[in-house]
Amino acid sequence: MAANGDEHVIEAIGRCRIVIRDGKVVEVGEPQIRDCPLAKRFAYPIPDIKKESVKANIEHRIKAFGMCTPDREVLDNREFVGFGASEILSFSLATGALDAVVLACDGAGTVVVTKPAMVQGIGGRMSGLCKTSPHRAVIERIEKDGGFVLDHKYAAMDQVAGVALAVEKGFRKVAVTVALPGDAEKIRRIHPETLIFAVHVTGLTPEDAEVLASNADLITGCASKAIREVAGPKALLQAGITIPIFAMTKRGKELIIGKIRQGSEQVLIKPTRLPSLSPDQPGPLV
Repeated sequence: MAANGDEHVIEAIGRCRIVIRDGKVVEVGEPQIRDCPLAKRFAYPIPDIKKESVKANIEHRIKAFGMCTPDREVLDNREFVGFGASEILSFSLATGALDAVVLACDGAGTVVVTKPAMVQGIGGRMSGLCKTSPHRAVIERIEKDGGFVLDHKYAAMDQVAGVALAVEKGFRKVAVTVALPGDAEKIRRIHPETLIFAVHVTGLTPEDAEVLASNADLITGCASKAIREVAGPKALLQAGITIPIFAMTKRGKELIIGKIRQGSEQVLIKPTRLPSLSPDQPGPLV
């Protein structure tokens, strides 16, 4: 258990720092952005990003699926956005393009997931996890459904070690979500075949954006000005025009095209200079 007991720290809704202890929201920092089109479409919408509305949204997540508690649900088959990180990765697991995904999960830390519903259940409803405490029930739930937990004792988050665990378990088509540019750089060097999906990038410096653009296969735009300016022009494909996903490599591009190919949604495809953005961006971009 963590030094402060059952404590979880997440950054949500424009890198707003939130502390949850014993299932209660005890601290909410100042949001860095004021408006987000995606937040308006949450299951518990946030039309106006203020500390009070952020707190209410997190409390809804705790009540709805047990986020940051021993009751945390880890399976879900619903798509929350068309081209979110969890949607792309869970689809790729289902089609065999991937055979394992390394994620961070509240109550468990870094995990290796093998089922599409678990990728969606964990990642589709999780904001940027900075720190977590172990919950035995959550760890057992993950392992019962074929997942692997890196650190049972402390629920450490170490995506580099998570990829090593996936490889040790015999998986060869591995994807990992990373929030730290240094992790992306290290994974690319040590495990070059790993598909790297950069997430939680709001607030990155241009230098960090350059590191991700050079090492990640896919990058979500979040509310990042640097990612749009640095990664956008170098991308091979962009999915979405409000919260864009940038495919930086052919492999990343193939995953998005594969999802489009088997989907039933209407899609516009046209050659253009990237990034191509709608006027309705998160604001301000940081």
